[in-house]
Amino acid sequence: MTTRTTTWVLAMATAAALAGARTAAAAAEARAVDRSAAPARRIVVSIPDRKLALIESDAITIYPVAVGAPVSPSPVGTFSVVTRVANPTYYKPGKVVGPGAANPIGTRWIGLSAKGYGIHGTDRPGSIGHAKSHGCIRLRNHDVEQLFARVRMGDVVELHAERTPEIERLFAESR
Repeated sequence: MTTRTTTWVLAMATAAALAGARTAAAAAEARAVDRSAAPARRIVVSIPDRKLALIESDAITIYPVAVGAPVSPSPVGTFSVVTRVANPTYYKPGKVVGPGAANPIGTRWIGLSAKGYGIHGTDRPGSIGHAKSHGCIRLRNHDVEQLFARVRMGDVVELHAERTPEIERLFAESR
């Protein structure tokens, strides 16, 4: 390659890189705009109250839940939604249950960043309001379907073992 050709190739590569950077910057800016337009959404679970609050901007929806039993407590901390599965299949060593009325995780699975834990429906609606799960957060199928429609990947999920002042305010009216 001649010096002139090399200079032209480098100039074209630089121009392409700059155009790509501008495109990437524009895409990042568009994503930032999209995020700011979307409502701030998070899920807050009070393990002692056995309630879940979906907070979207100023709107709060409260659902009764089942939480982990004393021998298999729900994890505590801040997590995120990493998977969403409609009509999931339940897998346990030696047992597979396809979608349907007998599925222990109900009609929806919202997987958390805490491996193996999620928010899901149930085939035992009588367990709602009790500490009966293996650590997951259970809702009635109708409720988890509503929640599933509103929750997105990356949404924040907080599981609290104690009543903080915010928890008191969130769940005070639903007691």
